[in-house]
Amino acid sequence: MSERAATLIGGRRERIERILERELKAPTAGANEPISDETRSYLLSEVQDLYWNEIEWEHITDEESLDAGPLAELTFPGFLAYVRGLLLSEVMPDSLSPANPRPQVVSDTLDFLANRVVTLQDELAGPDQGEREQSQAEMEMTHRLIDQVLYLFHGLNEADVARVEQAAA
Repeated sequence: MSERAATLIGGRRERIERILERELKAPTAGANEPISDETRSYLLSEVQDLYWNEIEWEHITDEESLDAGPLAELTFPGFLAYVRGLLLSEVMPDSLSPANPRPQVVSDTLDFLANRVVTLQDELAGPDQGEREQSQAEMEMTHRLIDQVLYLFHGLNEADVARVEQAAA
């Protein structure tokens, strides 16, 4: 991960901690369980495919836009569901498979999203401004998506999310 991307994620975490007035806890379930490089890479490629498919669908349809712009929660439903699945630590008693959380992959996902924001920032700062409006919208949605993933990753409840969102507005 680039230093700018790491700073972006670190800054977001610090902002959330400052608003909530407490330290964020990383998920413990599955955090110390080994995961093969092949499995980790596969799971990350799946989340990246979801990102690209959902962002492209939004570019084509522009259906999740409101006056204030597109909503990441509506633009990326499959992506966010996948992240929830990667963090799932409990399953129903009659489930055929046990819970198998993969917080390491969610951490990799945050790195991917932060690097995407950095790339978009660089594109927007460059001389070629061909798809400027589309790149700006994607950057804003990806910023918002980072927040949504951080909320899931750190297990924030609805009240905490509401406090953070209210402070951001």
